[in-house]
Amino acid sequence: MLYIKAPAKINLTLDVLYKRPDNYHEIEMIMTTVDLADRIGLQGTAKGIHIQSADRFVPNDSRNLAYQAAQLIKDTFNIKTGVIISLDKQIPVAAGLAGGSSDAAATLKGLNQLWQLNLSLDELAELGAKIGSDVSFCVYGGTALATGRGEVIEELPAPPHCWVILAKPSLGVSTADVYGAFDPDKADHPDTRAMIAALREGDYEAMCDNLGNALESVTMNMHPEVGQIKEQMIKFGADAVLMSGSGPTVFGLVNQEARIPRIYNGLRGFCSEVYVVRLLGDREPLA
Repeated sequence: MLYIKAPAKINLTLDVLYKRPDNYHEIEMIMTTVDLADRIGLQGTAKGIHIQSADRFVPNDSRNLAYQAAQLIKDTFNIKTGVIISLDKQIPVAAGLAGGSSDAAATLKGLNQLWQLNLSLDELAELGAKIGSDVSFCVYGGTALATGRGEVIEELPAPPHCWVILAKPSLGVSTADVYGAFDPDKADHPDTRAMIAALREGDYEAMCDNLGNALESVTMNMHPEVGQIKEQMIKFGADAVLMSGSGPTVFGLVNQEARIPRIYNGLRGFCSEVYVVRLLGDREPLA
């Protein structure tokens, strides 16, 4: 069995610019990986693609992005043998943390190794773009500016070291519904360039000041619980707070470890899924 780590991501910025003729949205976002990860096991078998997971919310068929990644590799390179994909889920499902996309990216990287395809990261990211908008970023990991529909990736410096507190309310958010309700003329657009400058200068305060997500108000209008979590996280002492992706997970940045217990315990009072993690920030080399 070959094991691959599939880390979650958070959005330091997320901007939606306009709807394209192909019905995708033109986006501009800065993402970075955090130390909350699924564990993907890959084992060769005679034929077929078989998904195994103890999580009842994880589909075991072609709806699963890891399944789609395996199918894409098999079709592209005419692979006749099969694979058993074991998903040990630690990243919450449908949370705005790219868990499914990261599973797909890990599957691409793992099958590249298992089936000795010798593909580069760039080639794997190009394949990943055919599966979903966040998969290309997840292939690279680290910290990056993603543009286009999310598939154009520009590496950025890792953020200054700090702790990240993640809180996911017990609800699911439809990304399609959020984008459907989005109005670019009414949105609060983040300053992407200022965030890039903060990362390049290693300026923690500037990074906190320039967190921004154009989808946040849309999701909070649909699900007031997201706004309540954000308010509580600020109240308990996080340096900066933002919703990740289309939600519903909210994250807070903290650079003083002593403040973490108060924030964590305060959130646990009304939110069952709370995690304290570190930023990963840097790309991991291809195995």
